[in-house]
Amino acid sequence: MQRINIKNKRASFEFEFIEKIVAGIQLFGTEIKSIREGKASLVDSYCYFSRNELYIKEMHISEYKFGSFYNHEEKRERKLLLKRKELDKLDRKTKESGLTIIPLRLFINDRGYAKMEIALCRGKKHYDKRESLKQRDHKREIDRLMKS
Repeated sequence: MQRINIKNKRASFEFEFIEKIVAGIQLFGTEIKSIREGKASLVDSYCYFSRNELYIKEMHISEYKFGSFYNHEEKRERKLLLKRKELDKLDRKTKESGLTIIPLRLFINDRGYAKMEIALCRGKKHYDKRESLKQRDHKREIDRLMKS
Protein backbone atom coordinates (compact mmCIF):
# COMPACT_ATOMS: atom_id res chain seq x y z
CA MET A 1 0.00 0.00 0.00
CA GLN A 2 1.28 3.45 -0.94
CA ARG A 3 1.93 5.83 1.97
CA ILE A 4 0.27 9.23 1.50
CA ASN A 5 2.21 12.13 3.05
CA ILE A 6 1.44 15.55 1.55
CA LYS A 7 3.62 18.32 3.03
CA ASN A 8 3.49 22.10 3.20
CA LYS A 9 7.10 22.74 2.17
CA ARG A 10 7.07 26.53 2.59
CA ALA A 11 5.86 26.33 6.19
CA SER A 12 9.27 25.71 7.78
CA PHE A 13 10.78 28.58 5.78
CA GLU A 14 8.04 31.11 6.58
CA PHE A 15 7.24 30.14 10.19
CA GLU A 16 8.83 29.14 13.49
CA PHE A 17 6.92 26.20 15.01
CA ILE A 18 5.96 26.37 18.66
CA GLU A 19 3.66 23.36 19.06
CA LYS A 20 2.51 20.57 16.72
CA ILE A 21 -0.83 18.76 16.96
CA VAL A 22 -2.44 15.99 14.91
CA ALA A 23 -6.11 16.59 14.06
CA GLY A 24 -8.76 14.67 12.21
CA ILE A 25 -10.37 16.25 9.16
CA GLN A 26 -14.00 16.11 8.05
CA LEU A 27 -14.18 15.00 4.40
CA PHE A 28 -16.67 13.86 1.78
CA GLY A 29 -16.28 10.46 0.08
CA THR A 30 -14.80 11.81 -3.14
CA GLU A 31 -12.30 13.93 -1.17
CA ILE A 32 -10.78 10.96 0.65
CA LYS A 33 -10.51 9.08 -2.64
CA SER A 34 -8.60 12.01 -4.21
CA ILE A 35 -6.29 12.22 -1.18
CA ARG A 36 -5.53 8.50 -1.46
CA GLU A 37 -4.46 9.20 -5.05
CA GLY A 38 -2.17 11.97 -3.74
CA LYS A 39 -4.09 14.80 -5.42
CA ALA A 40 -4.06 17.43 -2.66
CA SER A 41 -2.05 20.56 -1.93
CA LEU A 42 -1.48 22.56 1.27
CA VAL A 43 0.13 25.59 -0.42
CA ASP A 44 -1.25 28.89 0.97
CA SER A 45 -3.67 27.11 3.30
CA TYR A 46 -4.31 28.27 6.85
CA CYS A 47 -6.55 27.54 9.83
CA TYR A 48 -8.98 29.85 11.57
CA PHE A 49 -11.65 29.73 14.28
CA SER A 50 -15.34 30.22 13.55
CA ARG A 51 -18.03 29.64 16.21
CA ASN A 52 -15.51 27.85 18.48
CA GLU A 53 -14.60 25.35 15.74
CA LEU A 54 -11.34 25.12 13.79
CA TYR A 55 -11.52 25.20 9.98
CA ILE A 56 -8.92 24.95 7.24
CA LYS A 57 -9.19 27.28 4.28
CA GLU A 58 -7.52 27.27 0.82
CA MET A 59 -6.58 23.57 0.97
CA HIS A 60 -6.87 22.20 -2.56
CA ILE A 61 -8.16 18.67 -3.14
CA SER A 62 -8.62 17.85 -6.82
CA GLU A 63 -11.93 16.48 -8.04
CA TYR A 64 -12.20 12.70 -8.12
CA LYS A 65 -12.15 11.58 -11.76
CA PHE A 66 -14.95 8.99 -11.27
CA GLY A 67 -17.08 11.26 -9.08
CA SER A 68 -19.80 12.29 -11.59
CA PHE A 69 -22.21 14.88 -10.14
CA TYR A 70 -21.39 13.81 -6.53
CA ASN A 71 -17.97 15.45 -6.76
CA HIS A 72 -16.81 17.96 -4.15
CA GLU A 73 -15.78 21.60 -4.41
CA GLU A 74 -11.97 21.76 -4.69
CA LYS A 75 -11.19 24.61 -2.28
CA ARG A 76 -14.05 24.42 0.22
CA GLU A 77 -13.55 25.04 3.94
CA ARG A 78 -13.07 21.84 5.89
CA LYS A 79 -13.59 21.32 9.61
CA LEU A 80 -10.70 20.02 11.71
CA LEU A 81 -11.60 17.58 14.46
CA LEU A 82 -9.98 18.16 17.85
CA LYS A 83 -11.05 17.73 21.46
CA ARG A 84 -12.70 20.74 23.10
CA LYS A 85 -9.75 21.18 25.50
CA GLU A 86 -7.28 21.40 22.61
CA LEU A 87 -9.53 23.78 20.67
CA ASP A 88 -9.87 26.12 23.65
CA LYS A 89 -6.10 26.10 24.23
CA LEU A 90 -5.33 26.92 20.57
CA ASP A 91 -8.00 29.63 20.46
CA ARG A 92 -6.64 31.25 23.61
CA LYS A 93 -3.04 31.23 22.34
CA THR A 94 -3.93 32.70 18.95
CA LYS A 95 -5.90 35.54 20.55
CA GLU A 96 -3.38 36.34 23.31
CA SER A 97 -0.03 36.33 21.62
CA GLY A 98 -0.77 36.81 17.92
CA LEU A 99 0.26 33.31 16.89
CA THR A 100 -1.23 31.57 13.87
CA ILE A 101 -2.18 28.00 13.02
CA ILE A 102 -1.00 26.46 9.76
CA PRO A 103 -1.21 22.93 8.33
CA LEU A 104 2.12 21.10 8.02
CA ARG A 105 1.17 17.80 6.44
CA LEU A 106 -1.78 15.66 5.41
CA PHE A 107 -1.46 11.91 5.79
CA ILE A 108 -3.42 8.67 6.02
CA ASN A 109 -2.92 6.83 9.33
CA ASP A 110 -2.72 3.06 9.87
CA ARG A 111 -6.51 2.77 10.28
CA GLY A 112 -7.14 4.49 6.93
CA TYR A 113 -8.28 7.88 8.28
CA ALA A 114 -7.05 11.17 6.86
CA LYS A 115 -5.20 13.21 9.49
CA MET A 116 -3.74 16.71 9.41
CA GLU A 117 -0.67 17.79 11.36
CA ILE A 118 -1.09 21.44 12.30
CA ALA A 119 1.30 23.78 14.09
CA LEU A 120 0.90 26.78 16.32
CA CYS A 121 3.55 29.10 14.94
CA ARG A 122 5.01 32.58 14.72
CA GLY A 123 6.07 34.23 11.46
CA LYS A 124 9.80 34.53 10.85
CA LYS A 125 11.50 37.86 10.29
CA HIS A 126 13.63 38.44 7.19
CA TYR A 127 16.91 37.78 9.01
CA ASP A 128 15.55 34.51 10.43
CA LYS A 129 14.81 33.34 6.89
CA ARG A 130 18.39 34.12 5.82
CA GLU A 131 19.66 32.07 8.76
CA SER A 132 17.45 29.14 7.71
CA LEU A 133 18.89 29.31 4.18
CA LYS A 134 22.45 29.30 5.56
CA GLN A 135 21.76 26.27 7.75
CA ARG A 136 20.14 24.38 4.88
CA ASP A 137 23.06 25.14 2.52
CA HIS A 138 25.56 24.15 5.21
CA LYS A 139 23.76 20.83 5.81
CA ARG A 140 23.62 20.14 2.06
CA GLU A 141 27.37 20.84 1.75
CA ILE A 142 28.20 18.47 4.63
CA ASP A 143 26.00 15.71 3.12
CA ARG A 144 27.70 16.17 -0.24
CA LEU A 145 31.15 15.88 1.34
CA MET A 146 30.16 12.79 3.33
CA LYS A 147 29.00 10.97 0.16
CA SER A 148 32.29 11.68 -1.65
